[in-house]
Amino acid sequence: MVQPGGGFDLSQIMQQAQQMQQKLVEAQEELANTEVTGTAGGGLVTATVSGDSQLKGLVIDPKVVDPDDVETLADLVVAAVRDASASAQKLTEQKLGPLAGGLGGGMPDLGSLGFGG
Repeated sequence: MVQPGGGFDLSQIMQQAQQMQQKLVEAQEELANTEVTGTAGGGLVTATVSGDSQLKGLVIDPKVVDPDDVETLADLVVAAVRDASASAQKLTEQKLGPLAGGLGGGMPDLGSLGFGG
């Protein structure tokens, strides 16, 4: 990226940035189309969440439905959604982590150009 004479090849930097942006968009689309599940109560409640953390489905086993104990059902639903959301977060980190690392890896130190702190 450094040209003879010490200058940076701005077109190469821009091309790499565009490639990273395209990869990021593709990874985000893949996440949106991927679903993960979380469970609670030994599988009595199952939540399905997309990779971009949108709740897609909720399955409640009739055995857990007790009109006199709605609080337990609510707790199980929350736990299942949290479990699914944690799985979605891990998936996001796996998909986007390498891309996020690449955003700063090949960039010049702008501080040396008088732009940094």
